[in-house]
Amino acid sequence: MPVYTVSHVSNIRICVVMVGLPARGKSFISQRIVRYLSWLSIKAKSFNVGNYRREKKSHPNAEFFDSHNEDGLKIRKEAAVEAVKDMMKFFQDELGVVAILDATNSTKERRDWILKLCRENSIEPMFLESWCDDDSIITKNIMDVKTSSPDYLGQDPELAAKDFIKRISKYKETYEPLEVETNKDLTFIKLINVSEQVIINKIETYLESRIVYYVMNLHIKPRSIYLSRHGESMYNLEGKIGGDADLSERGWKYAQKLPELVKKVLKSEEHDDYDDDDDTDIKLTVWTSTLKRTQQTASYLPYDKLQWKALDELDAGACDGLTYEEIELQFPQDFKERDENKYEYRYRGGESYRDVVIRLEPIIMELELQENILIITHQAILRCIYAYFMNIPQEESPWMSIPLHTLIKLEPRAFKTIVERIKADIPAVSTYKEKGTSQLGEIEDINNKSKNLITGAPLR
Repeated sequence: MPVYTVSHVSNIRICVVMVGLPARGKSFISQRIVRYLSWLSIKAKSFNVGNYRREKKSHPNAEFFDSHNEDGLKIRKEAAVEAVKDMMKFFQDELGVVAILDATNSTKERRDWILKLCRENSIEPMFLESWCDDDSIITKNIMDVKTSSPDYLGQDPELAAKDFIKRISKYKETYEPLEVETNKDLTFIKLINVSEQVIINKIETYLESRIVYYVMNLHIKPRSIYLSRHGESMYNLEGKIGGDADLSERGWKYAQKLPELVKKVLKSEEHDDYDDDDDTDIKLTVWTSTLKRTQQTASYLPYDKLQWKALDELDAGACDGLTYEEIELQFPQDFKERDENKYEYRYRGGESYRDVVIRLEPIIMELELQENILIITHQAILRCIYAYFMNIPQEESPWMSIPLHTLIKLEPRAFKTIVERIKADIPAVSTYKEKGTSQLGEIEDINNKSKNLITGAPLR
């Protein structure tokens, strides 16, 4: 059963209504909320009005968004109506718990319309405004939009940026922000310049408070996160799971190579404070588990390090220190049940992937606040973290391929997460187990979805 369903939250259904001018990170926030709630097994979905509008008008210029453009107003209203209609189907037919209406919703008239619809359908409206007058944040968001927004696909980036700036000015003419005095009866959260100031009004339910807490920790500025498994361990060589083994000879070689890989990827991002002669000029923090193989892997990195018990590998309980062949022989029923539902299966005296997600939530919250973090941890842990950023369904996440001796770079963007995998030229065994076998190693005719994961192509 999911951690949260409608019945678990007293039949509360929530519509998060985004509010704000373009280039304020609304779509980014929307997608992150969905990923966070879905990761916790709360049924959530974002309805981006722009996607509905693009079906009618794919590449509009700024004039389309002029408040006096009657054709533009008509198309935009139709798009909003269709998005809301699909949102209602999500609640009624799919038993959705949280829906996010991702649009500017920049006028009181539009917000009143949504408010009325929600209350008529026993849905709790929660407004979330991203208000910003920090030019540096706005400029960075414009840079992101001009390269990733479907509205400007295939267009010259500089011309796209100019048109988008003009579009913002059109919205400013009619924009009515949320105010405590005039909107005191509404449930809302207002983010000012990302997290410079947060205004919270009438948060009444537990689930609303979870969303608020998450959003308050959310990092919407452009940044990258780096992930790596520990180097090959002695247990890896023996095909054993769990334990606290030392690195193998090749694992130590990866540990020695890792500073070079990190330096290369950080330098490619053109850090202003970068000095070729001093790696410590780069502001980077390394997070490891408390197990030896992750600390040994990080030992050559010249950065601040922090150990997290929550990053320890999934506890295999009675199966700790066994090979999969031994598990299949000693616990045949458990072996079968784990293959049938790997996310939910809990080792005897140990953990399931769901248990790992629950203990990783504080890590995710802290990670959202930070910049330039390199996490060196274990296969199951990285699967859960990777699934969070890539919005991968939980039933698929335990079967992802996260190979040894590979540095993964994630760049969360408004419309997608960009993935880059940098492989070290150091061989390592495969620790991947296909469903239905106790043998390690990936079969050649894997499905296309797994191939995408291995190459780093985003699934969604």
